[in-house]
Amino acid sequence: MHHHAHHTHEHAHDIDWDALSAHLEREAELHTPALTRATHWLSDLLGGADVTRVLDVGSGPGVVTGLLADAFQDAEVVAVDQSPALLERARVRSGGRITTQQADLPDEFGTLGPADLIWSANAVHHLGDQQAALTALAASLRPGGLLAVAERGLPVRFLPRDIGLGRPGLQARLDAGHEDGFTTMRAELPGSVDRVEDWPAMLACAGLVPTGTRTFLTDLPAPLGLPAREYLHTRLARQRDQFGEHLDDQDRAVLDALLDTEGPTGILWRSDAFYLTATTVHTARFCTTE
Repeated sequence: MHHHAHHTHEHAHDIDWDALSAHLEREAELHTPALTRATHWLSDLLGGADVTRVLDVGSGPGVVTGLLADAFQDAEVVAVDQSPALLERARVRSGGRITTQQADLPDEFGTLGPADLIWSANAVHHLGDQQAALTALAASLRPGGLLAVAERGLPVRFLPRDIGLGRPGLQARLDAGHEDGFTTMRAELPGSVDRVEDWPAMLACAGLVPTGTRTFLTDLPAPLGLPAREYLHTRLARQRDQFGEHLDDQDRAVLDALLDTEGPTGILWRSDAFYLTATTVHTARFCTTE
């Protein structure tokens, strides 16, 4: 289970973890101001509670794990992921401020140990039974503990509708290809269960009390800095590989023009490129009646 791997739709044994790690890190760094605001919100929700152990489940290279360590400085903060390579990156990134735990989910949910806060971003959707995954995460919460799940939000927008190449509306067609790929990915997961993805209702079904949903905006206007452009170039290249064959010839040609690293049509050079997206976080608490 790897953080943000909905951009990949690949099987774990096919993945170049170093390349993926760099891509995931760059993505999370673009979102860092929004994610930092999210961690402050979680801190407010926990309001002075004694937070001693925090889990980032599906941590990937550990960008958010580090932000959680900033927000909860007295807690042990643990990056949990299936990939030893990504966990090593998380450890190095944090300068030793976090600990790491390798776990293959859903089989090893029971090994996570108790926590006051569990964060999981774009990870639950890689497990066949999302409800069972949330219920298992809830089981690791201490009384009063909080589960925060970042799922869906808004898809990335990075180009105007008409980019002067091909048929306008390329971005919407890429979104449609991504959604079809996502649906296929979910259908092929072991033990896949169809479910209405009403996250607060699913958290309630896991035995928790929903404590609110918030969305945090990432808004980088044009002209865009190079790290964001490089991220978009990688993202477009991955989309070309994943569902390029489902696009028509004209859209494929436009994608190739956007991927051109030398020409002015390329995403690395266009003055009209921007980066706009939103991260939605659903929270719920384990309340005990004493």
